[in-house]
Amino acid sequence: MLKRTARLVATTFVAASLMLSVAACSKGGATSTNAATAGGTQTLTLWTHNAGNKGELGAIQQVVDDYNASQTTYKVDLQAFPQDSYNQSVVAAAASKKLPCILDIDQPNVANWAWAGYLAPITGMDDILAKYLPSTVAKWNGKTYAYGYYDVALTWVTRTSILKKYGIRVPTVDQPWTGEEFMAALKKVKDSGDFKYPADMATGWTGEWWPYGYSPQLQAFGGDLINRTDYKSADGVLNGDAAIKWANWFAGMAKDGYMPKKSSADPAADFMNGKSAFLWNGSWTAVPTREKFGDDVLFAPPVDFGNGGKIGGGSWTWGYSTGCSSPEGALDYLKFASADKYVAKVSADTNNIPTTDAAAAMVPGFEPGGENDVFRQISKKFTVMRPETPGYPFIATTFGKAAQDILNGADPKTTLDQAVKDIDDNQKANDYFQQ
Repeated sequence: MLKRTARLVATTFVAASLMLSVAACSKGGATSTNAATAGGTQTLTLWTHNAGNKGELGAIQQVVDDYNASQTTYKVDLQAFPQDSYNQSVVAAAASKKLPCILDIDQPNVANWAWAGYLAPITGMDDILAKYLPSTVAKWNGKTYAYGYYDVALTWVTRTSILKKYGIRVPTVDQPWTGEEFMAALKKVKDSGDFKYPADMATGWTGEWWPYGYSPQLQAFGGDLINRTDYKSADGVLNGDAAIKWANWFAGMAKDGYMPKKSSADPAADFMNGKSAFLWNGSWTAVPTREKFGDDVLFAPPVDFGNGGKIGGGSWTWGYSTGCSSPEGALDYLKFASADKYVAKVSADTNNIPTTDAAAAMVPGFEPGGENDVFRQISKKFTVMRPETPGYPFIATTFGKAAQDILNGADPKTTLDQAVKDIDDNQKANDYFQQ
Protein backbone atom coordinates (compact mmCIF):
# COMPACT_ATOMS: atom_id res chain seq x y z
CA MET A 1 0.00 0.00 0.00
CA LEU A 2 2.83 2.39 0.82
CA LYS A 3 4.60 2.17 -2.53
CA ARG A 4 1.35 2.01 -4.47
CA THR A 5 -0.17 5.09 -2.87
CA ALA A 6 3.05 7.05 -3.11
CA ARG A 7 2.93 6.62 -6.87
CA LEU A 8 -0.47 8.32 -6.97
CA VAL A 9 1.36 11.60 -6.66
CA ALA A 10 4.72 10.57 -8.02
CA THR A 11 3.82 9.52 -11.54
CA THR A 12 6.80 9.65 -13.86
CA PHE A 13 6.18 11.79 -16.91
CA VAL A 14 7.42 9.23 -19.39
CA ALA A 15 8.78 10.86 -22.54
CA ALA A 16 7.48 14.31 -21.67
CA SER A 17 8.78 15.84 -24.87
CA LEU A 18 7.07 13.08 -26.87
CA MET A 19 3.83 13.80 -25.07
CA LEU A 20 4.07 17.45 -26.05
CA SER A 21 4.84 16.69 -29.69
CA VAL A 22 2.11 14.06 -30.01
CA ALA A 23 -0.31 16.38 -28.27
CA ALA A 24 0.51 19.15 -30.68
CA CYS A 25 -0.12 16.86 -33.64
CA SER A 26 -3.49 15.70 -32.31
CA LYS A 27 -4.58 19.12 -31.02
CA GLY A 28 -8.11 20.01 -31.93
CA GLY A 29 -10.10 17.02 -30.76
CA ALA A 30 -10.52 13.39 -31.66
CA THR A 31 -13.12 11.22 -33.33
CA SER A 32 -13.89 8.23 -31.15
CA THR A 33 -15.38 4.77 -31.22
CA ASN A 34 -15.90 4.82 -27.46
CA ALA A 35 -19.68 4.56 -27.37
CA ALA A 36 -22.07 2.03 -28.82
CA THR A 37 -25.82 1.62 -28.78
CA ALA A 38 -27.52 -1.70 -28.11
CA GLY A 39 -31.19 -2.20 -27.34
CA GLY A 40 -31.71 1.50 -26.70
CA THR A 41 -28.89 1.69 -24.15
CA GLN A 42 -25.72 3.58 -25.04
CA THR A 43 -22.46 2.05 -23.78
CA LEU A 44 -19.78 4.47 -22.62
CA THR A 45 -16.20 3.24 -22.27
CA LEU A 46 -14.35 4.25 -19.09
CA TRP A 47 -10.58 3.90 -18.66
CA THR A 48 -8.75 3.80 -15.34
CA HIS A 49 -5.12 3.37 -14.32
CA ASN A 50 -6.05 1.03 -11.45
CA ALA A 51 -5.36 -2.44 -12.85
CA GLY A 52 -3.53 -4.29 -10.10
CA ASN A 53 -4.76 -1.94 -7.39
CA LYS A 54 -7.55 -4.02 -5.88
CA GLY A 55 -8.82 -1.44 -3.37
CA GLU A 56 -9.27 1.56 -5.64
CA LEU A 57 -10.37 -0.50 -8.64
CA GLY A 58 -13.05 -2.16 -6.52
CA ALA A 59 -14.31 1.22 -5.32
CA ILE A 60 -14.54 2.59 -8.87
CA GLN A 61 -16.28 -0.59 -10.02
CA GLN A 62 -18.87 -0.04 -7.29
CA VAL A 63 -19.54 3.49 -8.58
CA VAL A 64 -19.91 2.15 -12.12
CA ASP A 65 -22.22 -0.67 -11.00
CA ASP A 66 -24.41 1.72 -9.04
CA TYR A 67 -24.65 4.09 -11.99
CA ASN A 68 -25.56 1.32 -14.40
CA ALA A 69 -28.27 0.09 -12.01
CA SER A 70 -29.67 3.61 -11.54
CA GLN A 71 -30.88 4.13 -15.13
CA THR A 72 -31.16 2.42 -18.52
CA THR A 73 -30.13 5.17 -20.94
CA TYR A 74 -26.38 4.57 -20.52
CA LYS A 75 -24.13 1.70 -19.55
CA VAL A 76 -20.56 2.42 -18.46
CA ASP A 77 -17.99 -0.22 -19.40
CA LEU A 78 -14.92 -0.09 -17.15
CA GLN A 79 -11.53 -1.01 -18.60
CA ALA A 80 -8.49 -1.01 -16.31
CA PHE A 81 -4.85 -0.48 -17.35
CA PRO A 82 -1.61 -0.87 -15.38
CA GLN A 83 -0.53 2.50 -13.99
CA ASP A 84 2.98 2.28 -15.44
CA SER A 85 1.66 2.17 -19.02
CA TYR A 86 -1.53 4.18 -18.61
CA ASN A 87 -0.33 7.60 -19.78
CA GLN A 88 1.27 6.10 -22.87
CA SER A 89 -1.98 4.27 -23.64
CA VAL A 90 -3.98 7.50 -23.48
CA VAL A 91 -1.52 9.42 -25.67
CA ALA A 92 -1.49 6.57 -28.22
CA ALA A 93 -5.30 6.40 -28.22
CA ALA A 94 -5.51 10.14 -28.79
CA ALA A 95 -3.11 9.93 -31.72
CA SER A 96 -5.23 7.20 -33.33
CA LYS A 97 -8.53 8.98 -32.52
CA LYS A 98 -9.68 6.20 -30.19
CA LEU A 99 -9.99 7.83 -26.79
CA PRO A 100 -12.57 6.44 -24.35
CA CYS A 101 -15.54 8.55 -23.27
CA ILE A 102 -14.55 8.78 -19.59
CA LEU A 103 -11.04 8.53 -18.20
CA ASP A 104 -8.96 9.24 -15.14
CA ILE A 105 -6.06 11.67 -15.43
CA ASP A 106 -3.12 12.36 -13.15
CA GLN A 107 -3.77 16.00 -12.29
CA PRO A 108 -0.44 17.42 -13.52
CA ASN A 109 -1.35 16.12 -16.99
CA VAL A 110 -4.78 17.77 -17.15
CA ALA A 111 -3.73 21.13 -18.59
CA ASN A 112 -1.54 19.44 -21.21
CA TRP A 113 -4.28 17.05 -22.27
CA ALA A 114 -6.89 19.81 -22.33
CA TRP A 115 -4.64 21.99 -24.52
CA ALA A 116 -3.98 18.99 -26.77
CA GLY A 117 -7.70 18.58 -27.34
CA TYR A 118 -8.09 15.30 -25.45
CA LEU A 119 -10.40 16.63 -22.73
CA ALA A 120 -13.68 18.52 -22.81
CA PRO A 121 -14.53 21.05 -20.07
CA ILE A 122 -16.93 19.88 -17.37
CA THR A 123 -20.04 22.06 -17.19
CA GLY A 124 -23.02 22.17 -14.84
CA MET A 125 -21.08 20.99 -11.78
CA ASP A 126 -19.86 24.25 -10.27
CA ASP A 127 -22.07 24.01 -7.17
CA ILE A 128 -20.97 20.43 -6.52
CA LEU A 129 -17.26 21.05 -7.09
CA ALA A 130 -17.29 24.20 -4.94
CA LYS A 131 -17.46 21.78 -1.98
CA TYR A 132 -14.35 19.90 -3.10
CA LEU A 133 -10.82 20.65 -1.91
CA PRO A 134 -9.41 23.10 -4.48
CA SER A 135 -6.47 20.78 -5.07
CA THR A 136 -8.81 18.08 -6.39
CA VAL A 137 -10.47 20.24 -9.07
CA ALA A 138 -8.28 20.50 -12.18
CA LYS A 139 -8.57 23.73 -14.15
CA TRP A 140 -6.95 25.34 -17.15
CA ASN A 141 -7.69 28.71 -18.74
CA GLY A 142 -10.51 29.26 -16.28
CA LYS A 143 -12.36 26.06 -17.15
CA THR A 144 -12.77 22.87 -15.13
CA TYR A 145 -11.61 19.71 -16.87
CA ALA A 146 -11.52 17.08 -14.13
CA TYR A 147 -12.22 16.37 -10.46
CA GLY A 148 -10.77 13.87 -8.00
CA TYR A 149 -12.06 11.96 -5.02
CA TYR A 150 -9.00 12.50 -2.86
CA ASP A 151 -5.64 14.10 -2.33
CA VAL A 152 -2.56 13.26 -0.28
CA ALA A 153 -0.42 15.57 1.84
CA LEU A 154 3.32 15.85 2.25
CA THR A 155 4.45 15.95 5.86
CA TRP A 156 7.49 15.71 8.07
CA VAL A 157 7.12 12.39 9.84
CA THR A 158 8.84 12.13 13.22
CA ARG A 159 8.16 10.91 16.76
CA THR A 160 7.05 12.86 19.81
CA SER A 161 9.62 11.02 21.91
CA ILE A 162 12.43 12.21 19.61
CA LEU A 163 11.32 15.83 19.92
CA LYS A 164 11.12 15.53 23.69
CA LYS A 165 14.54 13.89 23.97
CA TYR A 166 16.30 16.65 22.04
CA GLY A 167 14.25 19.57 23.36
CA ILE A 168 12.60 20.33 20.01
CA ARG A 169 9.30 22.22 19.90
CA VAL A 170 6.28 20.26 18.72
CA PRO A 171 5.07 22.12 15.61
CA THR A 172 1.41 22.63 14.75
CA VAL A 173 -0.54 23.49 11.61
CA ASP A 174 -0.88 27.02 12.95
CA GLN A 175 2.78 27.25 14.00
CA PRO A 176 5.07 25.17 11.79
CA TRP A 177 8.79 25.07 12.38
CA THR A 178 10.69 28.02 10.94
CA GLY A 179 13.71 27.26 8.80
CA GLU A 180 16.01 28.27 11.65
CA GLU A 181 14.17 26.03 14.12
CA PHE A 182 14.26 23.10 11.76
CA MET A 183 17.97 23.32 11.01
CA ALA A 184 18.73 23.75 14.73
CA ALA A 185 16.71 20.61 15.40
CA LEU A 186 18.61 18.66 12.74
CA LYS A 187 21.92 19.83 14.22
CA LYS A 188 20.95 18.60 17.69
CA VAL A 189 20.08 15.20 16.27
CA LYS A 190 23.22 15.05 14.12
CA ASP A 191 25.48 16.02 17.00
CA SER A 192 23.99 13.24 19.16
CA GLY A 193 25.20 10.53 16.77
CA ASP A 194 22.05 8.54 17.51
CA PHE A 195 20.94 8.30 13.88
CA LYS A 196 22.71 7.57 10.61
CA TYR A 197 21.15 10.75 9.24
CA PRO A 198 18.94 13.28 11.01
CA ALA A 199 16.59 13.47 7.99
CA ASP A 200 15.59 11.56 4.88
CA MET A 201 13.89 13.30 1.94
CA ALA A 202 13.47 10.25 -0.33
CA THR A 203 16.17 11.39 -2.76
CA GLY A 204 16.38 7.85 -4.13
CA TRP A 205 12.98 8.20 -5.78
CA THR A 206 12.69 9.35 -9.36
CA GLY A 207 10.36 11.03 -11.84
CA GLU A 208 7.53 13.26 -10.68
CA TRP A 209 8.58 12.90 -7.04
CA TRP A 210 11.31 15.49 -7.61
CA PRO A 211 9.07 18.42 -8.59
CA TYR A 212 6.26 17.21 -6.33
CA GLY A 213 8.50 16.71 -3.31
CA TYR A 214 11.03 19.53 -3.64
CA SER A 215 9.46 22.43 -5.57
CA PRO A 216 7.24 23.19 -2.52
CA GLN A 217 10.45 23.76 -0.55
CA LEU A 218 11.65 26.04 -3.33
CA GLN A 219 8.32 27.90 -2.99
CA ALA A 220 8.74 28.08 0.79
CA PHE A 221 11.99 29.97 0.16
CA GLY A 222 10.11 32.34 -2.19
CA GLY A 223 10.94 30.85 -5.59
CA ASP A 224 8.80 28.88 -8.04
CA LEU A 225 8.89 26.75 -11.17
CA ILE A 226 7.45 29.45 -13.45
CA ASN A 227 6.01 32.94 -13.16
CA ARG A 228 2.31 32.33 -12.55
CA THR A 229 1.04 35.71 -13.74
CA ASP A 230 1.18 34.60 -17.38
CA TYR A 231 3.00 31.23 -17.35
CA LYS A 232 5.42 32.44 -20.01
CA SER A 233 8.78 32.52 -18.24
CA ALA A 234 10.63 31.00 -15.30
CA ASP A 235 13.14 33.84 -15.24
CA GLY A 236 13.46 35.43 -11.83
CA VAL A 237 11.51 32.77 -9.95
CA LEU A 238 13.55 29.65 -10.74
CA ASN A 239 16.92 31.39 -10.85
CA GLY A 240 16.45 34.42 -8.58
CA ASP A 241 17.93 35.00 -5.12
CA ALA A 242 15.26 32.90 -3.37
CA ALA A 243 15.81 29.97 -5.73
CA ILE A 244 19.58 30.13 -5.25
CA LYS A 245 19.07 30.15 -1.50
CA TRP A 246 16.87 27.05 -1.79
CA ALA A 247 19.42 25.32 -4.01
CA ASN A 248 22.26 25.97 -1.57
CA TRP A 249 20.12 24.66 1.29
CA PHE A 250 19.09 21.57 -0.68
CA ALA A 251 22.66 20.71 -1.65
CA GLY A 252 23.86 21.52 1.86
CA MET A 253 21.44 19.03 3.40
CA ALA A 254 23.48 16.24 1.81
CA LYS A 255 26.88 17.93 1.84
CA ASP A 256 26.65 18.66 5.57
CA GLY A 257 25.42 15.19 6.46
CA TYR A 258 21.83 16.05 7.34
CA MET A 259 20.35 13.63 4.78
CA PRO A 260 21.64 10.96 2.37
CA LYS A 261 22.51 12.21 -1.08
CA LYS A 262 20.63 9.21 -2.43
CA SER A 263 18.28 7.51 -0.03
CA SER A 264 17.18 3.90 -0.23
CA ALA A 265 14.15 2.84 -2.26
CA ASP A 266 12.13 2.65 0.97
CA PRO A 267 12.99 5.63 3.19
CA ALA A 268 9.92 4.99 5.37
CA ALA A 269 11.34 1.59 6.31
CA ASP A 270 14.65 3.26 7.17
CA PHE A 271 12.81 5.74 9.38
CA MET A 272 10.94 2.94 11.12
CA ASN A 273 14.22 1.06 11.60
CA GLY A 274 15.77 4.03 13.39
CA LYS A 275 18.11 5.25 10.64
CA SER A 276 16.57 8.74 10.50
CA ALA A 277 14.67 11.00 12.88
CA PHE A 278 12.73 13.08 10.34
CA LEU A 279 11.17 11.80 7.13
CA TRP A 280 9.87 14.03 4.30
CA ASN A 281 7.15 11.88 2.88
CA GLY A 282 3.39 11.70 2.50
CA SER A 283 0.19 10.84 4.29
CA TRP A 284 0.50 7.37 2.77
CA THR A 285 3.03 6.60 5.53
CA ALA A 286 0.34 6.86 8.22
CA VAL A 287 -0.63 3.18 8.29
CA PRO A 288 2.85 1.57 8.53
CA THR A 289 4.31 4.16 10.89
CA ARG A 290 1.34 3.95 13.26
CA GLU A 291 1.57 0.19 13.21
CA LYS A 292 5.22 0.54 14.27
CA PHE A 293 5.09 3.47 16.72
CA GLY A 294 1.45 3.93 17.71
CA ASP A 295 0.62 7.35 19.14
CA ASP A 296 4.31 8.26 19.29
CA VAL A 297 4.41 9.03 15.55
CA LEU A 298 3.90 12.70 14.69
CA PHE A 299 2.97 14.21 11.33
CA ALA A 300 4.31 17.75 11.19
CA PRO A 301 3.43 20.45 8.65
CA PRO A 302 5.96 21.71 6.07
CA VAL A 303 8.73 23.97 7.28
CA ASP A 304 8.35 27.73 6.78
CA PHE A 305 11.60 28.82 5.14
CA GLY A 306 10.46 32.43 5.01
CA ASN A 307 7.56 32.38 2.55
CA GLY A 308 5.24 30.07 4.48
CA GLY A 309 5.18 26.28 4.45
CA LYS A 310 4.17 24.68 1.13
CA ILE A 311 3.21 21.25 -0.18
CA GLY A 312 2.21 20.03 -3.63
CA GLY A 313 -1.38 19.24 -4.55
CA GLY A 314 -3.36 17.14 -6.97
CA SER A 315 -3.70 13.40 -7.53
CA TRP A 316 -5.82 11.28 -9.87
CA THR A 317 -8.89 12.96 -11.33
CA TRP A 318 -11.81 12.16 -13.64
CA GLY A 319 -12.92 13.83 -16.85
CA TYR A 320 -14.26 13.04 -20.30
CA SER A 321 -12.85 13.22 -23.79
CA THR A 322 -13.66 15.54 -26.67
CA GLY A 323 -14.12 12.46 -28.81
CA CYS A 324 -16.96 11.07 -26.71
CA SER A 325 -19.97 10.53 -29.00
CA SER A 326 -22.29 10.99 -26.02
CA PRO A 327 -20.97 13.94 -23.97
CA GLU A 328 -24.33 14.24 -22.19
CA GLY A 329 -23.91 10.64 -21.01
CA ALA A 330 -20.35 11.25 -19.81
CA LEU A 331 -21.47 14.34 -17.88
CA ASP A 332 -24.39 12.43 -16.42
CA TYR A 333 -22.00 9.78 -15.10
CA LEU A 334 -19.53 12.34 -13.74
CA LYS A 335 -22.33 14.12 -11.85
CA PHE A 336 -23.63 10.84 -10.43
CA ALA A 337 -20.14 9.69 -9.45
CA SER A 338 -19.34 12.94 -7.61
CA ALA A 339 -21.66 12.18 -4.68
CA ASP A 340 -20.20 12.36 -1.18
CA LYS A 341 -20.84 8.67 -0.57
CA TYR A 342 -18.56 7.77 -3.49
CA VAL A 343 -15.92 10.24 -2.38
CA ALA A 344 -16.06 8.51 1.00
CA LYS A 345 -15.94 5.03 -0.55
CA VAL A 346 -12.90 5.69 -2.73
CA SER A 347 -11.10 7.60 0.01
CA ALA A 348 -11.72 4.90 2.60
CA ASP A 349 -10.51 2.15 0.27
CA THR A 350 -7.30 4.05 -0.56
CA ASN A 351 -6.74 5.66 2.87
CA ASN A 352 -6.41 9.05 1.19
CA ILE A 353 -7.79 12.48 2.10
CA PRO A 354 -11.52 12.79 1.20
CA THR A 355 -12.17 15.83 -0.94
CA THR A 356 -15.39 17.01 0.76
CA ASP A 357 -16.19 17.77 4.38
CA ALA A 358 -19.29 15.59 4.20
CA ALA A 359 -17.30 12.62 2.91
CA ALA A 360 -14.59 13.15 5.53
CA ALA A 361 -17.22 12.81 8.24
CA MET A 362 -18.08 9.38 6.79
CA VAL A 363 -14.52 8.01 6.77
CA PRO A 364 -13.21 6.87 10.16
CA GLY A 365 -10.09 8.83 11.09
CA PHE A 366 -10.73 11.71 8.71
CA GLU A 367 -13.61 13.22 10.67
CA PRO A 368 -12.85 16.50 12.50
CA GLY A 369 -10.49 15.62 15.35
CA GLY A 370 -9.79 12.15 13.92
CA GLU A 371 -6.26 10.78 13.75
CA ASN A 372 -6.03 11.55 10.01
CA ASP A 373 -7.67 14.97 10.18
CA VAL A 374 -4.19 16.53 10.38
CA PHE A 375 -3.65 15.60 6.73
CA ARG A 376 -6.80 17.44 5.63
CA GLN A 377 -5.71 20.45 7.66
CA ILE A 378 -2.25 20.40 6.08
CA SER A 379 -3.76 19.99 2.62
CA LYS A 380 -6.18 22.86 3.09
CA LYS A 381 -3.61 25.30 4.46
CA PHE A 382 -0.35 24.61 2.65
CA THR A 383 -1.16 23.26 -0.82
CA VAL A 384 0.25 25.00 -3.89
CA MET A 385 -0.81 23.42 -7.16
CA ARG A 386 1.83 22.35 -9.60
CA PRO A 387 1.73 24.97 -12.38
CA GLU A 388 -1.48 24.51 -14.37
CA THR A 389 0.11 25.00 -17.74
CA PRO A 390 0.33 22.51 -20.64
CA GLY A 391 4.08 22.95 -20.40
CA TYR A 392 4.20 21.35 -16.96
CA PRO A 393 5.51 17.91 -18.10
CA PHE A 394 8.55 19.64 -19.59
CA ILE A 395 8.92 21.95 -16.58
CA ALA A 396 8.76 18.94 -14.25
CA THR A 397 11.48 16.95 -15.97
CA THR A 398 13.66 20.06 -16.38
CA PHE A 399 13.40 20.96 -12.71
CA GLY A 400 13.98 17.35 -11.67
CA LYS A 401 17.21 17.16 -13.65
CA ALA A 402 18.40 20.52 -12.31
CA ALA A 403 17.67 19.53 -8.72
CA GLN A 404 19.53 16.24 -9.13
CA ASP A 405 22.51 18.01 -10.67
CA ILE A 406 22.58 20.55 -7.83
CA LEU A 407 22.42 17.80 -5.24
CA ASN A 408 25.38 16.14 -6.97
CA GLY A 409 27.50 19.28 -6.80
CA ALA A 410 26.62 21.38 -9.87
CA ASP A 411 26.76 25.15 -9.48
CA PRO A 412 23.25 26.32 -8.47
CA LYS A 413 23.22 29.58 -10.45
CA THR A 414 24.54 28.07 -13.66
CA THR A 415 22.24 25.07 -13.39
CA LEU A 416 19.10 27.07 -12.67
CA ASP A 417 19.89 29.61 -15.38
CA GLN A 418 20.06 26.75 -17.88
CA ALA A 419 16.79 25.29 -16.56
CA VAL A 420 15.12 28.67 -17.03
CA LYS A 421 16.42 28.94 -20.59
CA ASP A 422 15.16 25.45 -21.44
CA ILE A 423 11.73 26.08 -19.93
CA ASP A 424 11.37 29.49 -21.55
CA ASP A 425 12.42 28.11 -24.95
CA ASN A 426 9.83 25.32 -24.65
CA GLN A 427 7.05 27.69 -23.64
CA LYS A 428 7.90 30.02 -26.53
CA ALA A 429 8.25 27.18 -29.05
CA ASN A 430 4.71 26.10 -28.20
CA ASP A 431 3.37 29.66 -28.56
CA TYR A 432 2.89 29.69 -24.78
CA PHE A 433 0.23 26.98 -25.18
CA GLN A 434 -2.46 29.31 -26.42
CA GLN A 435 -5.81 27.71 -27.29
